[in-house]
Amino acid sequence: MSVLRCQLSSMKALTPNVYRVELSPSAPVVFHAGQYLQVVMGENDKRPFSIASMPAEQARLELHIGAEPGNTYASEVIERLQADGEISVEAPLGVAQYRADSARPMILLAGGTGFSYTWSILQQHLASTDPRPVMMFWGARQLDDLYMHEQLLQLERLHENFSYRPVLENPPAEWAGDRGLVHHAVLEAFGKQLADFDVYIAGRFEMVRVVRDEFEQHGLPREQLYGDALSFI
Repeated sequence: MSVLRCQLSSMKALTPNVYRVELSPSAPVVFHAGQYLQVVMGENDKRPFSIASMPAEQARLELHIGAEPGNTYASEVIERLQADGEISVEAPLGVAQYRADSARPMILLAGGTGFSYTWSILQQHLASTDPRPVMMFWGARQLDDLYMHEQLLQLERLHENFSYRPVLENPPAEWAGDRGLVHHAVLEAFGKQLADFDVYIAGRFEMVRVVRDEFEQHGLPREQLYGDALSFI
């Protein structure tokens, strides 16, 4: 792990509350898909965000920051970047990275901007020659919150080993996809075969806790469930 100064390369609002932030670090960052960094706001104030970019892009760090109203934890980072144009980070961190040496198919389970963790892993897997199937389940309140929905549909068309299932809690009337909680869609599809998969998960701590407990009840070994939140719950 190193402490690096990063320049803000770009910031784009993907939704009214989600920003894609691209940083240029002062030195290349060697990391694994699925690791994270901490934005240093103060000596005792370090805020973690998943790295959404691929490990091959060592001179570029991409973050997806959800700064909903009232979420000062994230919005203060956005405001600091907008004001200063640079920030210090600690990177890389985390042990829930992509397991390229596994032979098991993969389930990527994301809630909200937890997608950024799974996005790095997905890109790394699809860029490899590994033919293992990978299934992306992305849960959100409404369709507009799935800020890379069209890109994932395109990837699904391009890669035979990739399937994408968006899950909406408040879908429009014409929605033909999955409804409700994202982990329920996983259980509906693979509940009896979970032990055959590696599962990567990111989202709010309370969601990760529920998923951990329910998936274990359905036979998923703890060592086949990956997510940095698991170290804190």
